[in-house]
Amino acid sequence: MSATTDPQATTSPSSNTPDATTGAVETASPVGAGDRLRRYGRTLHPVGLTLALLFFCWSMTPSLLPRAWYLQAVATGISVATGYGIGCLAAWLVRKCGFTVRHSERTRRIGWWTLLGLAVVAVPTFLVLGSWWQQIVRELAQAEPASRSYYLLVLALSLTVAIAILAIARAIRGGTNRLTALGLRYVPAPVARLASLVVVLVVSVLVVNGVVYQGVIGLANRSAAAADQSTAPDVTEPTATERSGSPASAEPWDSLGREGRTFVAGGPTPEQISAVTGRPAPMPIRVYAGREAAASVEGVADRVVAELERTGAFDRSVLAVATTTGRGWVNARVASSLEYVAGGDSAIASMQYSFLPSALSFVADRKTPPEAGRALFEAVSAAVDARPAESRPKLVVFGESLGSFGGQGAFSGAQDMLARTDGALWVGTPNFAPQWAQITADRDPGSPERLPVVDGGANVRFAAAAADLDLPAPWGTPRIVYWQHASDPITWWSFDLLLHKPDWLREPPGPDVDPGMRWIPFVTFWQVTMDMVFSADVPEGHGHTFGRDAVNMWAGILDPADWTAAQTEQVRAVVGGDQTEE
Repeated sequence: MSATTDPQATTSPSSNTPDATTGAVETASPVGAGDRLRRYGRTLHPVGLTLALLFFCWSMTPSLLPRAWYLQAVATGISVATGYGIGCLAAWLVRKCGFTVRHSERTRRIGWWTLLGLAVVAVPTFLVLGSWWQQIVRELAQAEPASRSYYLLVLALSLTVAIAILAIARAIRGGTNRLTALGLRYVPAPVARLASLVVVLVVSVLVVNGVVYQGVIGLANRSAAAADQSTAPDVTEPTATERSGSPASAEPWDSLGREGRTFVAGGPTPEQISAVTGRPAPMPIRVYAGREAAASVEGVADRVVAELERTGAFDRSVLAVATTTGRGWVNARVASSLEYVAGGDSAIASMQYSFLPSALSFVADRKTPPEAGRALFEAVSAAVDARPAESRPKLVVFGESLGSFGGQGAFSGAQDMLARTDGALWVGTPNFAPQWAQITADRDPGSPERLPVVDGGANVRFAAAAADLDLPAPWGTPRIVYWQHASDPITWWSFDLLLHKPDWLREPPGPDVDPGMRWIPFVTFWQVTMDMVFSADVPEGHGHTFGRDAVNMWAGILDPADWTAAQTEQVRAVVGGDQTEE
């Protein structure tokens, strides 16, 4: 619909036609105060608006998890702005290639009215369809239904987001044009355009990184550090010598951080474990060191090893190294399940490496988690190797989310894990974890990306639920389990979603993913991005919430000789319920 115009038409006071050089509609003189919105609309490109409408409709389609209406509005607003930009870019390229189309005034008016008619029909239709699709996704995720009336607000907020993005883009373009005009006084036009673009991009990056990014992250880090001094409700200082933070520990209670205090104060008692196993059980050992225990992650790891030595952890049958999320969180269900399956004859070593919650660590610091995971595992592994081979405990590793990413940082891949551990449980691994990505890419032909089969399941197995551990082939030792859900956006989010269709969207979907989900360039990326915000606020077994199946996972990995299915059900009843990182 991009077109050139008749010169006489563009000089008419009532002109409402596209400009020949920009493709935008020329602004007419205002008639009244209410004319401002109309004037703004005339600056918009018809091709851009057509693509924006299409992206609006696409953005309403289902994705992995149910979205709050305001997250839907943000995803829609970004998609609309993206579609508009693609449309304008396409029209600009066509003009630069020398193609122009001349339309009569009547044809142009028909085009605009047709676009308006399409919008009047498509927008309310897809708002209704979007609210309906979200209800289906909620049912699949076993989430509570939400009022569909909130979708009336999606249009207003999404347009606000789209207009704000467009305003920023126009401001950048305006700055580039002014710098180009200045540069034309001194250098040829191509050089002036390139130089102005580089200057604007550099300034924009410096402003975002130096002022916005560093300022926000700095403020968040200070706020998180202050919050780390608090203690969760009903969490009290342990008295058992087997726990860090106790009177016998070299790690003071106040130094462990909020999540560290919760970790060492929790877990099953010997009596609770005995009620399941029918045998006397020792007190499970939990050791931990806070972020400020030493100047470096290596120093913090050394303090954790000292706590292991103090508590006699190397004499237990199972020693687990747990890599935490950003501010030191360990999934209590995963930790407690290991202690039940091990009959209490276990020790778990962990440490804090940051004050930032996972969401901010995900954005601001992907370097420290693998450094911390490597430092802790190397320190513990060296202490285990220093003992006689016949008296060493089983050395296992685990981590969830950012902790899974960090924990795998100690290893080069699956073979390295198998060579240096007696088992591993990686939960909700982010897509950017290189070890997970390589193992997934090397899966057996024909196995799906959401649940890969590796070497027939000889040592490494992927599971969304307990039943997925059962494969026809024998399961050798050591055993590695990747526990992930088909509907978890943390696992499936990637920048590749912008322009590449992933295998998990080419294959039959998981049981909790809407079969109507389709990959759409740009749109799917923003949908899955918004899905991550509340990915842990769904019932266990979906999204990024991992619950009672932890018992089955540890029973499969440790494979204790006298463990029964009835005991698994007993523990599942005890550790049930939802717990997410605070």
